[in-house]
Amino acid sequence: MNRLPWSRRIAAVASLGDGNRRRLFDFVAAAEQAVGRDDAAGALGLARSTASFHLDRLVHDGLLAVEFRKLGGKEGPGSGRPAKLYRAAVQEVSASVPERNYDLAAELLVTAIEQSAADGGSARAALLQAARARGLAAGEAAGAADFAELLAAEGYRPADDGAGGLVLLNCPFHRVAQGHAEVVCAMNGAFLGGAAAGCGVDPARVEALDIEELRGEGSAAPAQCCARIRPL
Repeated sequence: MNRLPWSRRIAAVASLGDGNRRRLFDFVAAAEQAVGRDDAAGALGLARSTASFHLDRLVHDGLLAVEFRKLGGKEGPGSGRPAKLYRAAVQEVSASVPERNYDLAAELLVTAIEQSAADGGSARAALLQAARARGLAAGEAAGAADFAELLAAEGYRPADDGAGGLVLLNCPFHRVAQGHAEVVCAMNGAFLGGAAAGCGVDPARVEALDIEELRGEGSAAPAQCCARIRPL
């Protein structure tokens, strides 16, 4: 699943802080079919230009989608131009601060359950296989891009450790990992190993950290990832 960059997702959610924009979104989302700007403006008592501006902003932010259709059942020459209509976007926009990726964790866990149920194998082995495959696909999609750039895009907040390696300052699965560290951290390590391989980086550079020590009382980085990238 391809996600918009974190900054764009935050901006999309923040755009609903505008009262008119939020009212327009609610109106379109509640409609049984796509609506035009005139109908939206009239229903909410807004100027057409105001409604048009905010509706197009919601489209830009990925919260609404556009379709063009001739109204009134008229077709062919002389029937006029297709109307621009708005409807709620199918794909949701979600954002969290700090950045998390619980959708990825859920997808990997469900994939593992399905695979385990289908072949009777170990659910843990299926999870690690699914995580490694997803990471590999992400790395290959990034092509020759810097591995650190991919890690940043996935929400890990990589930072130079001063010795040629990387520390990962954010755990994308933090809340789930708190109660299920053994499973989630193994999944995370498999994902990172696959991503490294896809980027042409030796997967052996992905090193697991001591979770108890990392997130113990008084830790300066309670939400730090359970892995780091060792120097070459």
